[in-house]
Amino acid sequence: VQLQASGGGLVQTGDSLRLSCAASGRTFSSDMMGWFRQAPGKEREFVAAISWSGSTRYYTDSVEGRFTISRDNAKNTACLQMNSLKPEDTAVYYCAARVSYSGSYSSVSGYDYWGQGTLVTVSS
Repeated sequence: VQLQASGGGLVQTGDSLRLSCAASGRTFSSDMMGWFRQAPGKEREFVAAISWSGSTRYYTDSVEGRFTISRDNAKNTACLQMNSLKPEDTAVYYCAARVSYSGSYSSVSGYDYWGQGTLVTVSS
């Protein structure tokens, strides 16, 4: 089972990026998918999550209104559209799948599968 995150890069303040997460080895169409990020020297933190159907989405306050999480169950993918990027959004971004539904959707421990991360750097 593998989650492959991609789409990171170096951008300027105010720019946009679209991160993608491709799953292989298992279908996650019945599972919640999430995005987390980890800035240098900081703990991994919750960014966004989407229910299996896509009908419910959650965001951390700092990205609400700027980021949009989506999924395509037919393609076994999830995306994170990031607009109006700020330097404080700089981090390695990880996609994750919540299969066992233990713990909270906003906690690292609430997810069972993780991608390798993709680096987003926002310059001022």
